[in-house]
Amino acid sequence: MSATPVPPGTPAGPRHGGGPNRRPARADFPLYDGRPVRLTGGQWAVLMGAVVVAAAADLLVALPGPPWLSVAVRGVLFFGIPLLVLSRLAPGTLSYLFQPVRPKDVGLMVAFAAINLVLSFVIAFVVSAVFDVNSNPANDTLAGLGTFDRLAYFASTVPQLIGEEVFTVLPFLALLTLATAVLGTGRRAGLVLAVIGSAVLFAAIHLPTYDWNVAQCLLVIGTARVVLLIPYLITKNLWTSVGAHVLNDWTLFGLGLLTAQHAS
Repeated sequence: MSATPVPPGTPAGPRHGGGPNRRPARADFPLYDGRPVRLTGGQWAVLMGAVVVAAAADLLVALPGPPWLSVAVRGVLFFGIPLLVLSRLAPGTLSYLFQPVRPKDVGLMVAFAAINLVLSFVIAFVVSAVFDVNSNPANDTLAGLGTFDRLAYFASTVPQLIGEEVFTVLPFLALLTLATAVLGTGRRAGLVLAVIGSAVLFAAIHLPTYDWNVAQCLLVIGTARVVLLIPYLITKNLWTSVGAHVLNDWTLFGLGLLTAQHAS
């Protein structure tokens, strides 16, 4: 199964309605704009299947030993399975997704982590006034660990969060391609549909974590997903969204630990 390379001299760009919404290919997203190759419908299906398998592994894999061990292994499977399949279907795509980090990227990581923390607290407060909400069980896990295991747990969340970004961005690219190339939307409409669709998928995968609380996952987690995706939309560099996500979650875990210690 091989992807369709873009012929030399052919301008890279998605086959969609174009018009005023179209941007230069050098500033656009990979795969969707034909770089480094165009995937067929069947190849997109295989890639999305790999995303589903990776998500299942993230939910189901449990190993004996300290909790951080399972988190680390699940995280590696979460990002490793789809990226391995992607590298076989479209060699070279990883260099488009993961680019060198610039000082501007670090600033975006910090800025959007801070924005998301504030917005998440506000939305969670509003949602909790209307619906029952559940805490992240990771807070209870961390509270029961010693210092070394706590540090190891924090470190183990990095591959997990890389996996969450891959789980978001690959469906985002698939939906963007579907919207523009198949449904015939313009780029802007396709972006909106792809962002919303990937955010809903991200919220859905968190349902088991939050005791199947649909309102909490859609409104709180889904909104956070949109905010943390924006750094990638700006830079086309997945490391920026990974960095913002890590800073966001580490801050939340740290605040949860401080609250638990204060309560005790």
